[in-house]
Amino acid sequence: MTPTDEAHDLLSRLGVRAEGYLTSLSPIDGRPIGSVAEAGPNDVAETCERAHAAFLAWRLVPAPRRGELVRLLGEELRAAKEPLARLVTLEAGKIVQEGLGEVQEMIDICDYAVGLSRQLYGLTIASERPSHRMMEQWHPLGVVGVISAFNFPVAVWAWNAALALVCGDPVIWKPSEKTPLTAAAVMAIVGRALHRFGDAPDGLLACLQGGREVGEALVDHPRVALVSATGSTAMGRSVGPRVAARFGRSLLELGGNNAMIVAPSADLGLAERAILFSAAGTAGQRCTTLRRLIVHESVADTLVVRLRTLFGKIRIGDPREPQTLVGPLIDEGAFEAMRRACPEVERVAAVDGGFYVRPAIVEVDAQQGKMLQETFAPVLYVVRYRDFDEAIALNNAVVQGLSSSIFTNDLKEAERFLSAAGSDCGIANVNIGPSGAEIGGAFGGEKETGGGRESGSDSWRAYMRRATNTINYSDELPLAQGITFDPAP
Repeated sequence: MTPTDEAHDLLSRLGVRAEGYLTSLSPIDGRPIGSVAEAGPNDVAETCERAHAAFLAWRLVPAPRRGELVRLLGEELRAAKEPLARLVTLEAGKIVQEGLGEVQEMIDICDYAVGLSRQLYGLTIASERPSHRMMEQWHPLGVVGVISAFNFPVAVWAWNAALALVCGDPVIWKPSEKTPLTAAAVMAIVGRALHRFGDAPDGLLACLQGGREVGEALVDHPRVALVSATGSTAMGRSVGPRVAARFGRSLLELGGNNAMIVAPSADLGLAERAILFSAAGTAGQRCTTLRRLIVHESVADTLVVRLRTLFGKIRIGDPREPQTLVGPLIDEGAFEAMRRACPEVERVAAVDGGFYVRPAIVEVDAQQGKMLQETFAPVLYVVRYRDFDEAIALNNAVVQGLSSSIFTNDLKEAERFLSAAGSDCGIANVNIGPSGAEIGGAFGGEKETGGGRESGSDSWRAYMRRATNTINYSDELPLAQGITFDPAP
């Protein structure tokens, strides 16, 4: 079955009517697989106003009741997991296992958010004034705009939407224009959950399909209290200041240039398996992809030889085939970016019309040039180090700060890597790769990665506003800091 025919079948199974002017091209063969209606700036304004009206009602719904909608969404996602995952494969080029994993992330965050809906707690704080109680409360924030990228076309929306919903916020989604069909399918699934829920306000969950103009209109609209944007650092440089100019909030998940340190004591068999998935998985198109390998000189020769053998055995081709480990790059632009970083790269004969490449290993004498930049493709740079301080310095010597890892059986090295003087990334792992984060932990990074956090831990606070309250239950009016302010007798 061609990708086009399969897409039509999956869209029918998912209850999606694919018709419009925004066309999706499958990276498998470069051909159109469907189209959706495209929004304009006027649509953005109307959607934002409807979402704000929904907010005024949704914020008054008890949080556990809001969690019920997310529970129903999780059930609908379970029922649609296989066709939605296969649609992710067709539209984003991920192998089937990764497509299934992405939909499972959506299910997992729904489960997490349902529990969270009964745990949105504040603090009771000791007051210095007698017969006073001081406390913090967390209240719904407002409309949340979510801008997602092609490489995780559905999971990133779910990370934001599930938490935002239980926190009392409506969500407007601007998906990547490269993956409109998966977004349309998710909204069809959302519609079924809303129907079962029964009394959700109109405008609670919306999707605006389109390109940069739609995204900019969403970013600029004063009704959007929080913009959560995933994409390149260049995109973040535009979004952050625009949101700040109107005193809105932004949650930015931007570039990554992730490193792994392989120490002399490392289990090389374990390390090479982690390197293989981290560097080659998703055809290198993850923000957490391993791009820099920092290897101790005593084990570098052995490890590089083993890696070249492993990389040479990777099955590259149609991501729908069960034996395929690496599918296509998203489009020609991604291929050209990889060729600029690694001129010797060539297309692999896989499926006509797609851009298939073999993951590359590039050994360098020093960390410089292209190695300091994020190439969104499977290029792994290898540099050697002599002492541990040098390795940490190399890990931190890039402007991105998303994820990092170390393979070592030396407890001191592991602890130093995780300490304040170790990795400066938002994610730091020991004896696992830099990718494959779980939804229970906050996801995000520092420096030019943007500083945002999504998914687990206390990330829910980004979707709420904090109120500090003081209650006086006495007949006196003492002032803080012992200030006396009485009128003259």
